[in-house]
Amino acid sequence: MFLAHPKRLFSRKREVTASSRHYVDRLFDLDPQKVLQGVMYGSLKQLTFLFGRLSLARKLMTRDMKNAVIGNNKQKANLIVLGAVPRLLYLLQQETSSTELRTECAVVLGSLAMGTENNVKSLLDCHIIPALLQGLLLPDLKFIEACLRCLRTIFISPVTPEDLLYTDATVISHLMALLSRSRYTQEYICQIFSHCCKLQHWHSCGFKSLPQPLLCANGPDHQTILFNHGAVQNIAHLLVSTSYKVRMQALKCFSVLAFENPQVSMTLVNVSVDGELLPQIFVKMLQRDKPIEMQLTSAKCLTSMCRAGAIRTDDSCIVLKTLPCLVRMCSKERLLEERVEGAETLAYLIETDVELQRIASITDHLIVMLADYFKYPSSVSAITDIKRLDHDLKHAHELRQAAFKLYASLGANDEDIRKKIIETENMMDRIVNGLSESSIKVRLAAVRCLHSLSRSVQQLRTSFQDHAVWKPLMKVLQNAPNEILVVASSTLCNLLLEFSPSKEPILESGAIELLCSLTQSENLALRVNGIWALMNMAFQAEQKIKSDILRGLSTEQLFQLLSDSDVNVLMKTLGLLRNLLSTRPHIDHIMSTHGKQIMQAVTLILEGEHNIEVKEQTLCILANIADGTTAKELIMTNDDILQKIKYYMSHSNAKLQLAAMFCISNLIWNEEEGSQERQDKLRDMGIVDILHKLSQSSDPNLCDKAKTALQQYLA
Repeated sequence: MFLAHPKRLFSRKREVTASSRHYVDRLFDLDPQKVLQGVMYGSLKQLTFLFGRLSLARKLMTRDMKNAVIGNNKQKANLIVLGAVPRLLYLLQQETSSTELRTECAVVLGSLAMGTENNVKSLLDCHIIPALLQGLLLPDLKFIEACLRCLRTIFISPVTPEDLLYTDATVISHLMALLSRSRYTQEYICQIFSHCCKLQHWHSCGFKSLPQPLLCANGPDHQTILFNHGAVQNIAHLLVSTSYKVRMQALKCFSVLAFENPQVSMTLVNVSVDGELLPQIFVKMLQRDKPIEMQLTSAKCLTSMCRAGAIRTDDSCIVLKTLPCLVRMCSKERLLEERVEGAETLAYLIETDVELQRIASITDHLIVMLADYFKYPSSVSAITDIKRLDHDLKHAHELRQAAFKLYASLGANDEDIRKKIIETENMMDRIVNGLSESSIKVRLAAVRCLHSLSRSVQQLRTSFQDHAVWKPLMKVLQNAPNEILVVASSTLCNLLLEFSPSKEPILESGAIELLCSLTQSENLALRVNGIWALMNMAFQAEQKIKSDILRGLSTEQLFQLLSDSDVNVLMKTLGLLRNLLSTRPHIDHIMSTHGKQIMQAVTLILEGEHNIEVKEQTLCILANIADGTTAKELIMTNDDILQKIKYYMSHSNAKLQLAAMFCISNLIWNEEEGSQERQDKLRDMGIVDILHKLSQSSDPNLCDKAKTALQQYLA
C-alpha cells in the first residue's frame, strides 16, 4: 500500500473525466453498431485504466462489460454529469433503435440508478419513469424485464415519490397483465407494488420538473387502486411459486396491502390457492425452518389481518403462531434489523388487546429480553464482522425506539405489567434519557412509553415522582414536532391529575401559559389535550390557579373553544368550566368577573344542536352556578335560562331531567338567604307541578330527587 502523489491524483481525475467523455461521445456515433458497442463494452483502454491491470480488464470485458464500463459511484456520477442519461433515454425510446440496444440502455440506466440518491434524482429529472413505462408496451420480454428491473431500482429509492406510478390509470392494469410473463416480471412488479403502496399521506415530491400525479389528496389511496385492479387475485398464486424471490416479493406485497386495510384483509382471509386458504399458507411460512425474512413478513401479514378484524385475536394462528414468532424475533441472537422489525410488529399486534398483552408479557421473558435492546452493542458482542458492527452502531437507536414502542403496548392496560416494566433494570432512567435523544423517532417512542406507564395511579405517585419525569417532559413540550407534542401533552394530562405529586411543580414551571397556547393550535389533538390538561389542573385547585387559567385563556378564546366544531374540544371545555365553577367562593368570584359571558355561552349551547352529553354537562355547569351564594342571582334574573331549565325537567331523556333537577334543588334550598323569594318565583313558573309529576317517576333517581326538592317547599 502507498499513497499516490497529489499531481498523479489530479492527473488521474482528469483522465477519469476524459475517459468518461470518450464513453459518452460514443453514444452519439452515427453508426448504430458502434453505439451498441459503446453501451455494452466501452474500450479496452478505459477498462484497463479503471481497473488498473490489463489482465483484469480483459477478464471483465468478457464477463460483464456493461457494469465494468459504468464502474463505481464516482464513475456513475461522471457519466450523468457528462449527459449520458438523456442520450440513453433517447436511444431507449427511438423506434429505429434495435431491441438489443434498447435493452442495453435500460440495463445501464438501471446500473446508474443503483448509485447514490443524487443519481436517482438526476434520472427522475430526466423523466426516466414515463420512458420506462412506455417501454413496457413493447413485446420483447428481455427488454420488458430490463425496464422493470430499472423501475424497481428507482422506486425502492427513498427519493422517488410513490405517486409517480399512478400518474396514468392504465399503468397498473398493464403491470398486472405482465405478471404472467416470467418469474422476473413477477419478482420486479411485486417489488414495485410493495414499495409504491403507501397509506394516503399527501406530500410534496420536491421535483419541480416532474409531472403532477393524477392521484389527489382526497382521491383513492394506493391500496385501494391496487386492490381494485385485482392485486389480490393476481398475486395470490405467486405465494406458491417455485422461485423463493417471487414468493418473498408476493408476501411483502400482501403485507403492505393489508396494513390498516379491512377491505383487503377481509378479502385475503377467504382467498385460497391450490385448495389452501391464505392464512394457512402464511402460518406455514412462519415455521422455524423457513428463512427469517419469510417468517417476519408472514407474521406482518397475519398481524395486519388481525388488527383489521379479519382474524380474531384469540385465533390459534395469532396466539400460538404469530405472537410466539414475533417474540422469537426479539431474541439477541437475531440481527439488529430483525429485532427491530419483530418488536415493532409485535407492538402493533398487541396494542389494543389486553389478553394478547398479558400473553406476550409472559412469553420467553419478553420484558427482560427487551432490556438488552438498550445495551447494544455490548462489550462482549458476538459480532466479528467489522462492517456489520459499524452498521449496527449507526442503527442502535432503532433498537431503543422499538423497545420503547413495545413496552408502551405491553403496559397499555394492565397494572401488573406496568409494574414489571418499571422494575426492569434502569427503566425510568432509560425513558428520561430517551426524551432527550437526538433522534425524533426515539424521543417519540420514549414519550409513548411514558404515556402508557402514566396511566398507573401507583406509578404516578412513586416512580414518576422519584425520577421527576415532569422536568424532561416539560422540556420536550417547549419545542417539538406536533407528533411528539400530541403524545407529550397527553402524558401531561395524566401528570396533572389531582393525586399526582407532579401537579404542583408542573404548575410552578409555567404550564398554564403553555397549555393555553395549545388550545389555539390548528391541530385538533393538541387543542383537545391542551384543554383536557387545563381541566385536570382546575380540579379542586386554588382560586389563584383558576384565575390564572381564565386570564391565560381569555374570554375570546373560551368562546372559540365552546364553538369548536369538534365535540371532544367542546366537552373538555365544558369540563374545565365545571371544575372552575366549584366551591362557593370560587363560583361567586368567577361569576362576578365573567358571569355575563359564561351565561351567554350556556344559553347558546342549550339552544344549539348538540348531543345529550354536551347538554347534560352544560346543565351541570348551571347547577354549580346555582350553588353559589351570589352567583345564583344570575340565573334567577334570567327568565330565558329559567325557562330552559323548566323545559329540560320535562325532557324525554332522564339524564337531562336529572341535571335540570340539580339546578332547581340548588336554587330552592331553604337554608340559604333569599330561598323563599326564589321558591315563590319558581312555583309561579309551574316548577312545583313538574316536581309532583316527577315524584311519581319510575326512574328511582328522578323520583328521589323530586321528593327531596319538594321537601324544601314543606320545610
